[in-house]
Amino acid sequence: MASTTDYKLDFTTFYNVINNELKSTPITRTATNPSTLAPLPAVPVSTQADVDAAVSAAKAAFPAWSTTPVEERVALLNKFTDAIQENFNEFVGLLAAEGKPPSAASSELQFSMTHLRRTTTLRLQEEVVEENDEKIVKVRYTPIGVGVGIVPWNFPVLLGAGKLGPALLAGNTFIWKPSPFTPNTALKLAELGAKIFPPGVFQALSGEEDLGPMFTAHPDVRRISFTGSTPTGRKVMAACAPTLKRLTLELGGNDAAIVCDDVDLDKVVPKVALTAFNNGGQVCMDIKRLFVHEKIYDAFLAKLVETVKTFKFGGSDDTEGAFFPPVQNQMQFEKVKDLFDQIEKQGWKAATGGAVEAEAGVKKGYYFQPTIIDNPSDESRIVQEEPFGPILPVQKWSGEEEVIKRANSSDMGLGASVWSNDLERAERIARRLEAGSVWINNHQDLSPMVPFGGYKSSGIGSDWGLIGLKGWCNVQSLSVPKA
Repeated sequence: MASTTDYKLDFTTFYNVINNELKSTPITRTATNPSTLAPLPAVPVSTQADVDAAVSAAKAAFPAWSTTPVEERVALLNKFTDAIQENFNEFVGLLAAEGKPPSAASSELQFSMTHLRRTTTLRLQEEVVEENDEKIVKVRYTPIGVGVGIVPWNFPVLLGAGKLGPALLAGNTFIWKPSPFTPNTALKLAELGAKIFPPGVFQALSGEEDLGPMFTAHPDVRRISFTGSTPTGRKVMAACAPTLKRLTLELGGNDAAIVCDDVDLDKVVPKVALTAFNNGGQVCMDIKRLFVHEKIYDAFLAKLVETVKTFKFGGSDDTEGAFFPPVQNQMQFEKVKDLFDQIEKQGWKAATGGAVEAEAGVKKGYYFQPTIIDNPSDESRIVQEEPFGPILPVQKWSGEEEVIKRANSSDMGLGASVWSNDLERAERIARRLEAGSVWINNHQDLSPMVPFGGYKSSGIGSDWGLIGLKGWCNVQSLSVPKA
């Protein structure tokens, strides 16, 4: 009788996963549950020796993994996703403790699993680019080698899975470097992976802020996939330059949404509210700048305020379907608090909100009231900066050329949207917006099949979809004579 593997995990202890072995470190650290301020279980603090061991194992595993038939790689990825399902409730609880209401954690985990499964349906085909009587020239996509995913804290499972799946499918080995604020879920996913993938194929290390630079400087790491802030992305790019690492940077966004004067407020306002305050504003492609036509501005703003006031706060222990989470960590809390302090200092008009809930005693944890700023100037900080928190500027516009210019004035260009019943008009505006993803009558409509990247200071390259998969490959031109 064939033996079966037990994929159930113990979620009380956490280790680095190096070469399919669970490794502890002399020094450990703890992240914090942002809704209760309680510490999470301790995790390792990796050193250069740990990094060297993981990279060495990944490099050793690469030749065999890169030549493993793709259907075998697919089967293991799907087995991994099945194993996540076996631990679904435990992963949801852990992810919630890292910063989300359970309903939001469940949604993130479900989408992560869908992402992995749909990614495995992609295939890299050789492309014939020239053929004549003498030769045939093909373009091939070959794996790069050891890849590292540097994953942020706002969606610590989804944004890591979106790197892991394509990396392994393409034949690379992969090391997951989670944020110090959300390390626990990544370590458990890698522990699960150790039961499924060959040694060295999928590893994870946690640590302090110095861990990322150890990977970007390592000469045997051939590719970095980074998601995070634009300032940090610039440092990652500079650190990769000496070893000429391939890299993808998915960075900040200050997404513009343009609402035309012909929309149905009952249909549009709830969608806009959800995609402006999704995850408490802690999404790189949340709506961050909302332009509403002056003819409907007052009615739209009133309905937006009414909708936002219905959002229910919730933390890791809230099982009532709460929508509005805390800010994930103290560092970001202080940044957002500084922006909230500007409301009075700069004379901004808050249509709703404006308070720090935690200080008001309503909630323990890093909570703010969802806040809407009524028609601030284009030069104000709330318009110029990405807040990455629950505060949204809403501004009037009158002319199409004017609003396109204002929407494109940001140095960011991750996402944008246009809202109108006139689809021809909406597409005309959308085609002129400088952003990597542009939606009509929607925002944040994401799919594993669709590339995800930014213009300008919002990044370089794309994750997801066939384009993202090709990003995990070298491009080789192969010329074959016919005789």
